[in-house]
Amino acid sequence: MAGADPEKLIAKADKLTKLTLTRWSADWRNATQYYEQAATAYRFAKKHEKAKVTPWDAAKHMESAAALAVELSIWNEVADFYRRASELYNECGRSQPASDALAKGACALEDAKPEVAITMYTDACLLLEEDGKENMVFDIYRAITSVYIKLEKYTDAATFLLRWAVAANKCNALHSQCKAYLSAIIVYLYAHDFKEAEKCYNDCCQIDTFLSSDQSHCASKLLSAYREADIEEIQRVAKSSTVSNLDHVIIRLARKLPTGEVIAMEINSVEHGEALDEDDLT
Repeated sequence: MAGADPEKLIAKADKLTKLTLTRWSADWRNATQYYEQAATAYRFAKKHEKAKVTPWDAAKHMESAAALAVELSIWNEVADFYRRASELYNECGRSQPASDALAKGACALEDAKPEVAITMYTDACLLLEEDGKENMVFDIYRAITSVYIKLEKYTDAATFLLRWAVAANKCNALHSQCKAYLSAIIVYLYAHDFKEAEKCYNDCCQIDTFLSSDQSHCASKLLSAYREADIEEIQRVAKSSTVSNLDHVIIRLARKLPTGEVIAMEINSVEHGEALDEDDLT
């Protein structure tokens, strides 16, 4: 490969991507191999700037191939092409387009292959977070949460909302952090898991920013209404302006609360102390 002419390799690659009377479809896979070989040849020749440009061009071609695969509903190739595009962008040291490529693929696959979409969205988040760009992951976390809720995997949805809160904290997006915490609590309540919702609330209240927020007060009112089996109050809080400022997918869940039978219970949360045991004389 050291003696290969990178310009000739690029020419071969370009030829494979152009349609002619005898070639009705582009050969993206082989073209990419030529682009990669050209990049290696440029690096060997110490032409580093050109070595960077070549994988970038190859990544663009991969995205074009992926878009065509979407049109043809060839879902396996959609994932493969967008992943390869992401890898090539990453070779150029560009985490944002690398993440964008994965997110595009995930978006295209949400209905056909939702599990694959979640994996790609998650990998897209990691690329940005590892590069210290937490402020750019919010839309991706929003998309992941939405897919999990569509799949009725509410625990997973809540888990990612809590991860979103951590990312928001790192970039000082405190309002987004508090919204993510409240959203996670609502998801647990929608799944009729009061115990986990209450635990989540108590954990989140260890964060001063959340403890003094409107979102915390809203969550407290919701949980109190559940303890008292006050269905009207649950529905009233679920329609409050604080909830109405959350993402649409969370608002839709909140508007359906309560989802199961609500029974008045003893107050035994960490917030209120342990319930009195009348048989305990100590």
